[in-house]
Amino acid sequence: MSSRPRAAWPLVAVFTAGYLAAYLLPTIVGRLSVHLGLSTAQSGLVGSALLLSSATAGFTLAGRVETYGPRRPARIGLVLAIAGYGCAALAGSVPLVVMGAMIGGFGSGTATAVAASGIAAQRDPHRTSSLGLLSVSATAGALYLTIPHLGGGHRLPFASIALAALVVWPATARLGGAVPAGPAAPAAARLPHRRSGLVLAGGMLVWSMAQNALWGVSSRIGVAQVGLSEVTIGAVFAAALGAGLLGVMGAGVLGARLGRAVPIGLGTVIIAASIVLSSSAGSLGRFATGEILWNTVYPVVLSYLIGLAASLDVRGRWAVLAGSASSVGVACGPVLGSVLSEQAGYPVMGLILGALTLLVAAPFTAVALHTGGRPLVPGSVRRRGGAPAALLAVTTGAVPGAVPKLGAPEQAVTEISLPVRRRRPVRAAFRTAGPAGAPGQSNAYASTSDR
Repeated sequence: MSSRPRAAWPLVAVFTAGYLAAYLLPTIVGRLSVHLGLSTAQSGLVGSALLLSSATAGFTLAGRVETYGPRRPARIGLVLAIAGYGCAALAGSVPLVVMGAMIGGFGSGTATAVAASGIAAQRDPHRTSSLGLLSVSATAGALYLTIPHLGGGHRLPFASIALAALVVWPATARLGGAVPAGPAAPAAARLPHRRSGLVLAGGMLVWSMAQNALWGVSSRIGVAQVGLSEVTIGAVFAAALGAGLLGVMGAGVLGARLGRAVPIGLGTVIIAASIVLSSSAGSLGRFATGEILWNTVYPVVLSYLIGLAASLDVRGRWAVLAGSASSVGVACGPVLGSVLSEQAGYPVMGLILGALTLLVAAPFTAVALHTGGRPLVPGSVRRRGGAPAALLAVTTGAVPGAVPKLGAPEQAVTEISLPVRRRRPVRAAFRTAGPAGAPGQSNAYASTSDR
């Protein structure tokens, strides 16, 4: 990516188009089961095929967006999303729907990879990722309020995603083009923070799988276990996504003031409790409480995870790889949720998914602590015997951007010792202080060499 950060809103738009399919997965899976006569497991497999195709695109493009430039892959991804989801919306046979969903999923993954690479190059990756989640949550919430009243079977959700990709197309004109060919060394550079990145990517796979296992069957929990209508469930989901908007806005305001470890660790524990509450609900109140609490905290944690992955590599490779690993987990979620719910029931499924979520809380927190540093507050960074660096920058009129902002992660400082060659002083290199040759000058000497 260019060293000069571009405007964030085109990345937010492309991010929204890429993520929207995953947010609409419950209604896609539910409508495939009802209107195409598929079983619960079969409709879950279709959703998994869509998301696996999306993850494949992410793994394929990891580290290559910088080479091609963001504009071309973003446009290719949007074209594939429009064509694939449009085909799935118009088709009436299961094979064509599956093929269209997989093509559209590859387009969604391509758009998401471009957005993730661009977000990593921003000055504040967490703020940009929060804006992206805010946009996709608002879009999905509006669709959940609208789709149940319009009917249309499986066609309407797929058509909505294709339309969103079409609307986003003009924003790609503001993305950068291909980067001129240069030295091959930077492109071949090894991934930084390899251990932390692998732990984060593996944890996001498990974390996303647990989240989407519940998300994929939430609609069926409301219908089969709680006895709600599709309109009521759509209203609950819209309220939950609306609460998610508030959560993302709160995360954007909070920023890095508490670091990343506290929001990620504490938020994951709350998510695990919400999963158990929602899956064991027998009334509208418990079901709505679990879904709203879960969807409030889930995007907050996800925004910090995306920001953490982006901070590991400014070229965005870990952001794309971690996002693709998350897509694999999201793809496995509907199948896992369908199998667990059919074999053990919804409450037991919730306990298993809650345990999986808690399992990754410790690794996430460890990575955030290891790579994120402490919050940068006055007094946390001092010069030798001097004032705090952040405070000093405010009082001395330092150049903007030369010193990290308050709340930013502290940067590691390494002292480098250089060998010093000692020379014997040459008498000719010294002269008396004051005008040369002036009578009556002081006998003090100054080391002002004429060379």
